[in-house]
This record gives sequence, structure tokens and C-alpha cells, in this order.
Amino acid sequence: MIAFLKGTLAGKTTTTAYIEVSGVGYAVGMSQASLSKLPEAGSAVEVHTYLQVRDDGLSLFGFLSLEEKALFERLISVSGVGPKVALAALSSFTPAGLVSAISAQDVAAVQRIPGVGKKTASRIILELKGSLDQGLAGLFDENEAAPVQAESLKGAHEALLSMGFTAAEADLALKGSPEGADEGRLLQYALKRLGA
Repeated sequence: MIAFLKGTLAGKTTTTAYIEVSGVGYAVGMSQASLSKLPEAGSAVEVHTYLQVRDDGLSLFGFLSLEEKALFERLISVSGVGPKVALAALSSFTPAGLVSAISAQDVAAVQRIPGVGKKTASRIILELKGSLDQGLAGLFDENEAAPVQAESLKGAHEALLSMGFTAAEADLALKGSPEGADEGRLLQYALKRLGA
């Protein structure tokens, strides 16, 4: 998957930014809010991206912040909400403003998104309100915690191997380790289990 693009802004329209990366031009759909913050054509630019794969083609969507990207991904997970409506939502609200409207169950506010009627607004609130109760922080609970945990586990595993333990011993020692623990705590946990 394409996680981000770092290159030169070749141009933009009201819905799309054209970013050149090593001689290849990417058409990236973006919210009007993000497009308005982009620099002049010819300037260096970096955007987080989401690649949508469908039978009729590939579409690339870009975001200036990880909050915006995470919220876009949550929105398109709602049945009946596609990328076009999700970008319209991000054009109408800041990520914090939209999270706040959904958490407050404000159907009238969510309905102000172009292309969203009362039924869709209610569905967005119903499907997302629980996961957004902690505000913007709630966006990253599922998306960001797993890679960080995996990185800590990998580091602790490598440290155990460098101490002379076998891969099987390291795997067994790290099994059932505490959620969200950093590398140091994971290493302590594993060494205690190994009796070292």
C-alpha cells in the first residue's frame, strides 16, 4: 500500500492535487480544506495517502494529517459512505469538529455535509459514536497501537537472541506479554519467565 507521497506539487484543481514523485505524476483526491493548505505549484510537499482498490480502478486519496486520514478511513467503513462523501465531510469540518459532532450525536450538524441526508447522518453517528467518544485520540486506538506494539516485540525478541537465547525460547518467553508495554518492560517480562 502507498502510505505517503513525498515530492513536488505539480498543480491542483478543486478536488485533486497532482504530485510528482521521481518523474511519476500521482492524481490524489483531497478535501478542500487540505487543498487550500497546500503550497504553490513547484513546492515540495508530503501527504499521507489511502489507496482504494476497486474492480474499475485504483484511486489515491491524500491527507495533510494522520487524524484526517484516520477519520476518512472510519467514515468509509460506514455502509453507504464512500470516499466522495468522506472528503466532503473533511471539507465541511475539521477532524476535531466532526468527531465532536458525531460524539454529541448531533444529526443536524452531520447532515450539513454535502450529499448526506438525515438517514445517512444517523447511520454515521450510530456506527462511529462509540469509537470516537475519546475524541481524536479514539481514532488511533486500533490503527496505531498494533504497529507500535509489534515494533516493541520485535526489539525485545532481537535483544533476547543477542543474549544467547534461541528463537523458540524468545517466542515462548514473550507469549502473553502485557498489552502496550514498551521494549524494556517486554524484556523484563521475558527474562523473568526464562528465570534469568
